[in-house]
Amino acid sequence: MEHVPYAWRPMPSGTIERVRGLADVDVVYDAEVIAARVEGLGQEIADHYTDGDLLVLGLLKGSFIFMADLVRMIPRHHQLEFIVAASYGKGTTSSGHVRLLYDPQTVLEDKHVLLVEDIIDSGATLNRLVRLLATRDPKSLEICTLLHKRRADALEHEPRFVGFHAPPEFLVGYGLDFAEDYRHRQIVSSAGPRSAGTSSFGYSSFSSPSRSIR
Repeated sequence: MEHVPYAWRPMPSGTIERVRGLADVDVVYDAEVIAARVEGLGQEIADHYTDGDLLVLGLLKGSFIFMADLVRMIPRHHQLEFIVAASYGKGTTSSGHVRLLYDPQTVLEDKHVLLVEDIIDSGATLNRLVRLLATRDPKSLEICTLLHKRRADALEHEPRFVGFHAPPEFLVGYGLDFAEDYRHRQIVSSAGPRSAGTSSFGYSSFSSPSRSIR
C-alpha cells in the first residue's frame, strides 16, 4: 500500500532567522508542526504493527531527538536500541562513506525492526544498514524517517513511514547538524538558498513517492 506523508501547513512566507556560522536561514518546520507530525507517525506505526515484538532502532546521532519524541507517541509495547554510523564530515554534502561505530547486540531475529532516521539524503548509510540488519533474520524490517529529500536514486529500501518530503537544501535543527552544531534546536531550518522545485514557504513541491514492498 502506498504511503503518503501528511500534508502540513507551510511556514509564513519570509520567515527567517540568523544562525551562528551560517547565513540567514528559512524556518522550514516549526516546533508545533513537527510535534503534530511525530504524534501522527506514532499512531501510524502502532496501527501497522498489530502483533509481534517491535524493536525501534535509532540511527545516531541525528535521530536522537526525533527518536525520543517518536517512541513516546507509539501507543503499543516496544523496545528501544541504537546504532551509530558516520557518513558526514564537516561539509554540507554526504561523504558517501559509511563507518559503523556502534553495532547493537540486541537479538533481532523474529522481531519487527523499525529503523529510525532523521533524514534520507544520499541513501548510502541506509543501504549499508539495511543489508546488515537483514542478515540477522528480523521478522520484518522497515524504515521511518522524519525527512525524505527524494534524491537518493540508489536507495534500495523505501521508507514506509515518512514525516515530511523535505526541500533539497541543507537542513539544520531537531537533531540535524552542521559540523556538530545546531542539533539542539527545536525547529528545522534551511541553511542554503531555495532550489528549483521548492516553494517559497519551505516545503518541497515533489509528488508523493511510490511504496516499494520488500
